[in-house]
Amino acid sequence: MSYPLTRKAGKSSVRHAMLAVGAAAVVACQADMPLPAEPTVPEPVFAQSPASPGGTSLGSPLFELDFAPDGGMVAAVASAGIVGIRDGTAELMAALPGANGVAGVGRGNAYVVTGGSTDPGQILPTSRKLFRVSNGGIRMVADLWAFEQLANPDDFWHDGPTAVESNPFDVAMLDGGRVLVADAAANTILEVDASGAVDWVAVLTPRDMEAPLIDPQPVPTSIAIGPDGAYYVGELTGFPGYPGASRVWRIAPGSRHVPCPSSACTLVASGFTSIIDLAFAPNGTLYVLELDEASWLGMEEAGFAKAAGGTVNACTIGTGACSVVASGLAVPTAIAVDDDGGIWIAEQPIMLFAGSRVRRLP
Repeated sequence: MSYPLTRKAGKSSVRHAMLAVGAAAVVACQADMPLPAEPTVPEPVFAQSPASPGGTSLGSPLFELDFAPDGGMVAAVASAGIVGIRDGTAELMAALPGANGVAGVGRGNAYVVTGGSTDPGQILPTSRKLFRVSNGGIRMVADLWAFEQLANPDDFWHDGPTAVESNPFDVAMLDGGRVLVADAAANTILEVDASGAVDWVAVLTPRDMEAPLIDPQPVPTSIAIGPDGAYYVGELTGFPGYPGASRVWRIAPGSRHVPCPSSACTLVASGFTSIIDLAFAPNGTLYVLELDEASWLGMEEAGFAKAAGGTVNACTIGTGACSVVASGLAVPTAIAVDDDGGIWIAEQPIMLFAGSRVRRLP
């Protein structure tokens, strides 16, 4: 495995927003490794057909939905692994605890990133990696935690002795067996090629670069490929999660080692609160999913904010104009759009591990 950069100084420790929703971190390496034979919780099952008004009940927490090119849906359920959803039934494709993000390749095939934690007791053998799932088999592709330790791309603004962090949270496919990864804890967008070589594409920066360790961190939680081939990134923003502080960025295709903002990484839309996922529709509309309009702190119930419900926004990438499609959602964590333009979301239960709901918006 190749890493193009030498290790630099560390980053100061700042609490990352994804801890608020229980996100685990992911690492991948370019060789097979032993994996648990069974999921850590019972296999997720459908409570109802996905077309029914009540939606579909799966395991929890569920952090990502995606449609494969053949029309099948896949879900990343951190407590179990990758679940395939087709024709009203759900099937566990791969037992992979800590799964954060998934990109469907085809029936039984997907790329997966797993999450991690600052708590060593919560790190699994599968943590902080990029995997390829193929017909029940699981193969590591790249070790993203090793790359972060070696390269630490955001150290030009985020330094300190405990600042080397990694929580890969979302993944998107490019051509030629390449994938993009949004690493929430590293504030970085990565590219991994078919051989497992990792390089960094872009680093998100705080709004106030004069005081970067005081300003909320620009936590990238989502990555999507636009109809123009560019890479679109949504940020959640770290503590204290100010309402209206989240942004969507456009990174020029093929970019390497660019900061956001820059000529290669430009602002698409702003004014969002706690962006958790992005998805493009067949007609080019960008859907932006907000975890909660009062910020992710609203779900902490620690007196910082009162939960206001999540929101789906429809945006035109050429103008940055956005409109609300749905609001008052119950802790939404994932969005996907089918070939007919149907919008699907995952909502989480109030109690962790009580079961997530996947439904199509009316």
